[in-house]
Order: sequence, then structure tokens, then C-alpha cells
Amino acid sequence: MRIAMISEHASPLAVGGADGSGGQHTHVAELAAALVGEGHDVRVYTRRDSAVQPESVGTPDGYRVCHVPAGPTLRVPRDELLPHMGEFGRWLAGQWRDGDWTPDVAHAHFWMSGLATLHAGRRTGVPVVLTYHSLGSVKRRLSGARETSPPGRVGYERALGRAADRVIVQCQDEVGELVRLGVPRSRMALVPAGVNQELFRPDGPVAPRDPARPRIITVGRLVERKGIQDVIRALPAVPDAECVVVGGPPAELLPANGFARRLHALAESCGVADRVKLLGGLPREQLGRWYRSADLLVAAGWHEPFGLTPLEGMACGVPVVGTNVGGIADSVVNGLTGDLVPPRDPRALGTAVRRLLADRVRRFAYATAALDRIRNRYSWKRCAEQLSSVYATVSTVGRPAPAVA
Repeated sequence: MRIAMISEHASPLAVGGADGSGGQHTHVAELAAALVGEGHDVRVYTRRDSAVQPESVGTPDGYRVCHVPAGPTLRVPRDELLPHMGEFGRWLAGQWRDGDWTPDVAHAHFWMSGLATLHAGRRTGVPVVLTYHSLGSVKRRLSGARETSPPGRVGYERALGRAADRVIVQCQDEVGELVRLGVPRSRMALVPAGVNQELFRPDGPVAPRDPARPRIITVGRLVERKGIQDVIRALPAVPDAECVVVGGPPAELLPANGFARRLHALAESCGVADRVKLLGGLPREQLGRWYRSADLLVAAGWHEPFGLTPLEGMACGVPVVGTNVGGIADSVVNGLTGDLVPPRDPRALGTAVRRLLADRVRRFAYATAALDRIRNRYSWKRCAEQLSSVYATVSTVGRPAPAVA
């Protein structure tokens, strides 16, 4: 089957650096590779943001990346890309209608990709599958006036959910959010993403540490909703433990980062500055050694549409203390693979971390169960198989004739 994956701002070619690329970039790259492994012909369409980028490029994993000329050939902040989605969609429609390769299914990633893909799909008869990755309604609730998405985002997301042939949701929490938004439940398919089990595994190099001092690790972008400040506020309740924070810009740029400075100041005010280590962003190839060096992973986000970090830690054999939200609530089985606490509650978080650090037997049991859960439920092969079934369904239901250009 020919599969087009549209990821307007997140190129799979950007995966691996320490510049904050991750999330959707990683998801698209690893899903595309897994779909190729299932025998599909996959092309990923992303916006051309440099004059030196070729029209298309093959990858070692067997899929092609096509650079779409939409907007200026330079880096544009994601929240400023909306005016260029019409041009993106028209280019896709032209390629699929007049070129030598037309997809059987187009899978859009993120709502702006959805706008461009639906535009092209309606003009070429190509069915459209959509993964939101995050929802404007949730971001607006969490960020309030600081939310930077275009003001019409929620309305677009509602319309896209009703127009797409299938919406891929990644956790039960997202199902409820979309139903409240007005997206029919019948259009949704719950397909959890995978985790790279070659990169994240229990055996392998381990970052150096003081064996006499317990280590917790938290991984995520340096933004408020990731809850890193809640982890620091919890540390006074966890005597002697050090907290390693991975994420944000590379280490040499941390002094210029406003949120990093706020975290340092918070650690000072909580009396734990000597126990908090900000590493900055790391290449993904180095993450496993830091996960494996920790006694447990803390994932304290206020909301996580999927929650990749807990899965990476679990795949490395690390027990998790996470907040009972979004994808974390799906992936971490409370009392079996980790412990769940309410979000934005440093007191509950500190208590849970302290108790788990004090119980070596329970940590071992959690880690063993976590590995089993990862291998049975969160492989990319399983994800690709489930999506292949969705693609087959939408590509055979019959489509209206393409619109006249």
C-alpha cells in the first residue's frame, strides 16, 4: 500500500539532535520505518525550510522525505505556519493528481497538516487519516493567556475530526477530549504509538553516578506544563536523592534559557540546589545510558497526549512515578509498573518517590512488569500492524470522485 505521511513542521530528518527536536519528529520517523517494515511504500511530506534541501531524499529506513515548497525557505515558528497550509495542500493535490505516485491513504500529523491533507484529499479522492498529537482545547486550558496557537485552532480541530475518514487517538483521555469537542466516537481508532526498543533497552552503557546517592531522572522540554518545577518542589521530601533533568537547549545554552534560570532559582529556594543537575538537551542515542543510571523516572507533566518519556524509561527497565493524566495514565499501570499521583501536587509526588526509593523489591517488580508491558503493547511493529488495518479499511470504503481543480 502507498502511504503518504504529512508532517508540516516536524521533519523526520531532524531526529537525533540536542536542539529540542523530538516528539512528533521522532514519532513520524519511527512510524514511517515501521510501516516500511510491514511492506508499505511510504513517503513523508514536510515543509521545505531551507534553500539547500533537495526536492526529496531517501532514508536508510526505506521511506522517502519530500520537501514541500510552501512559504519561505527558512525556519518559521510552528505557530506562524497556518497561512502557508493552503499552498501546502495545493502542492500536494497537484503532485498526487498529476505526478507518478498517488497514495492509497494520507496520514496527517498535527492539525495544520490535517488542513493541508484534507484539501489535497478532497481534490484527489485520497482518504485521510489524522493524528492530532496535541489538542488546542487542552493547551488553552493549561496555558491560558500564554497559549500561542492561532486563535482558530480549536474550531479547525473540531472540523477536521468530523471530516477525516479516521482519527487516530493515542490514549483514552484523548477520546474523551475529542468527544467533548464534538468529534464522533465512531470516527476514532485507539492506536498507541511505539517505543524504539533497540535504542531503549535494559542492557547497555550506564551514565556515571554516585552509588551511595539515589538518583531520579526527569526528561522533557523546559516548559511549565512538563511539571519539572513540581519535581524540584518534591525533592525536600526525598532526602539525599539527586535529580537529573534532561531537556531543553544544549548544556552550553542553558545559562541563557529563562526557564532553566527559574528552575535554578527554585532549587535554591527549596534548599536542594546541590541535588539538582540540569543536563540540557541530549542526542537520543545518549538518553538510554541516563535512564539506566536512575533508580526511577519521574514524569510529572500536567498533561501528556501520549507520554513517550515514561515508555522510554520503562523500556530501559526503570520504574516510573507519573502523574495520572493523558497517555501516562494509560502506559503506567498504577501499583504494577509504577505509581501514579495527581498532577501539580509536589507533596503527593515527594511521598510516592520517597516510598519507592525505599523499597528495592517493589522497584524490581515494577521494572520487570514494565518491560513486559512495553514488549507486548508498545512495539512499533504492533503500532504499524494496527494502523495497516485502519488504512485498509478507509481505502476500501469507497470515496467520492475527486473535486475538479
